[in-house]
Amino acid sequence: MPGRIPHPPLQDILPPLIFGCATFNHQYNADPFALDTEGLVYKTLSLGVRAFDTSPYYGPSEELLGAALNSERTRRDFLRSEYFLLTKVGRIGGESFDYSPEWIRQSIKRSLQRLRTNYLDVVYCHDVEFVSDDETVTAVKELRRIRDQEGTIKYVGISGYPIETLCRLAERILVETGEPLDAVMSYANFTVQNTTLLTEGVPRLRAARVGVVPNASPLGMGLLRKVGPPSWHPGRDVLKDAVKQASDFCEEYEDAIEVVSIRYALERWLLEGGVVGSRGEPAAGVPYRRQTVEQVGGGKLGVSVMGVSNDAELTRTMQVWRSILDGMEDQQLVPVPAGRWKKDHQWSISRSKTVALMADGIKDIYGDLYNYVWPSPGPG
Repeated sequence: MPGRIPHPPLQDILPPLIFGCATFNHQYNADPFALDTEGLVYKTLSLGVRAFDTSPYYGPSEELLGAALNSERTRRDFLRSEYFLLTKVGRIGGESFDYSPEWIRQSIKRSLQRLRTNYLDVVYCHDVEFVSDDETVTAVKELRRIRDQEGTIKYVGISGYPIETLCRLAERILVETGEPLDAVMSYANFTVQNTTLLTEGVPRLRAARVGVVPNASPLGMGLLRKVGPPSWHPGRDVLKDAVKQASDFCEEYEDAIEVVSIRYALERWLLEGGVVGSRGEPAAGVPYRRQTVEQVGGGKLGVSVMGVSNDAELTRTMQVWRSILDGMEDQQLVPVPAGRWKKDHQWSISRSKTVALMADGIKDIYGDLYNYVWPSPGPG
């Protein structure tokens, strides 16, 4: 068996924008097989996004992503070494979990087959709050054994919702094993409604020497939308009512809560989450040229996971992302040669100020519900 191959720290290479593939799933789309996943993945890569997050729990997501990445034109234009694949283990179904070493091994083999690759860049233990801490620690050790002895995994992390659980496990794993986690992914905890990932999570995760802390679900699992959250959303009704008021507030100022929420979370986490971020290559957002982290200040950037289901959503997301980068250091020189407006840099700064004002207004509407978190696991 091969020995462990040394890899650079994840915080030196992981891109700050990750395409979330939970949308390739019946939970978000009635028929995920009807989605143009091949077209989405190809366009995503063409716009500079270089990382994809998925899970066996997301129904057919791994299979659809694997097929899209192995389409003729994608394989022709993009090497496997040019992008990151992040997946998970442990969560099988809604209430079904298996963190045993035997299942971990089987799950990794299956993910490799589904994604049609011979290695996985990052593997998380999925939704760790649903199992005991001991089970999670055992699973992390097994994933590291696979990393060291088989070489089919490069980096190991955990994911979940409760900040306390994520921090407690990161601290314990460092103490017990002497090695910090490469990544801890939180979702719906840095949004226009809830910033506890920054205020409560980051200090402890930094102290636990976690490499990267990706922020997923800037729309709070679909909560922060004009049409309202999906029926299964665990938030309280009073929170959903407050979001409806916030959405109406945004419309009064000719804006949309989805747009404000995405811009706020992506931009603020890119900057404030940089202390637990990465120096990986940012996505340019335009098929013009590759972006370098030196062009946006040279420091670490907070990592976000953003899911889309169709070309229109991808286009809007990348327009927001491109605008955020336009407002950062050294970006005055980018728009014109890229064929865009020469004042995109100034427009981005102005838009950032507007979004900050809107976010303050939304926070006032939430009142005591600002930083509210729903229980996970839920009651019962």
